[in-house]
Amino acid sequence: MELENIKKILGLPFYENKYGLIYNMDCIEAMKILPPNVIDITFTSPPYNIGKAYENVMNVESYVEWCYIWLKEIHRITKHDGSLWLNIGYLFLPHTGKAVPISYLLWNKTSFYLQQEIVWNYGAGVACKNMFSPRNEKILWFVKDENNYIFNLDAIRDKNVKYPNQKKNGKLRCNTLGKNPSDVWQIAKVTSGKGRMSSERTSHPAQTPVDLLDRVILGGSHEQNIVLDPFMGSGSTAISAIKNNRRFICFEIDRNYCKLAEKRIMSFIQEREEPHEQLYLFRE
Repeated sequence: MELENIKKILGLPFYENKYGLIYNMDCIEAMKILPPNVIDITFTSPPYNIGKAYENVMNVESYVEWCYIWLKEIHRITKHDGSLWLNIGYLFLPHTGKAVPISYLLWNKTSFYLQQEIVWNYGAGVACKNMFSPRNEKILWFVKDENNYIFNLDAIRDKNVKYPNQKKNGKLRCNTLGKNPSDVWQIAKVTSGKGRMSSERTSHPAQTPVDLLDRVILGGSHEQNIVLDPFMGSGSTAISAIKNNRRFICFEIDRNYCKLAEKRIMSFIQEREEPHEQLYLFRE
């Protein structure tokens, strides 16, 4: 299904361009009116239920039930060879654990097949005194069909190979495009603070780095595929989709974050197109 047909179903978006659509809607309400088998790949990082400014904190049972509902809708609207990449952190579970991985609570709350758990290791974070300082989150890679799914390994190979010319029986041991990046991804977090603020930093308190999105989208989809993010936040998924020649549909319930993402996307497109305009002037 083309974006124009999806637009006819969902109505006028908050923002649109030739690459995709942003809707200022509750994602569950929006996904429920979409037909099945229309989305190629979903990446999302939902609220962690830990008291961020954009969250309505629930008891853990209610939180898991809420997640079950939107996970069910994502599965329904995903194509047969599609996938879901779910980025989740930790929460406090009363009388059970201080930092329980949300993956422990959600991994089996969906009809998707769990292909793999990926550990995202980032370099900066909270410093702790009575426990180890957290430096990772999880990405659960789900596929709809365990025997038929998109995985473009060559598109995401790590070129940082220690011994690229090493041979065995006269043949190169390493792929000339690079090595498999493994299931531990060392990708910098979007940081804030004087002297350490990331160049892509926005006002969103839990911003996903575009580098992380690039690996997911390049590895898990083809060009022109439709990428969904039900909890858009600052718009990193849309930025990566545009950058990598995909189409996007994003839902965000907070209108201020929709405005933030719109501004960020427009700025990205302008910067992306400026070099081409300059080259055109030199050809005159």
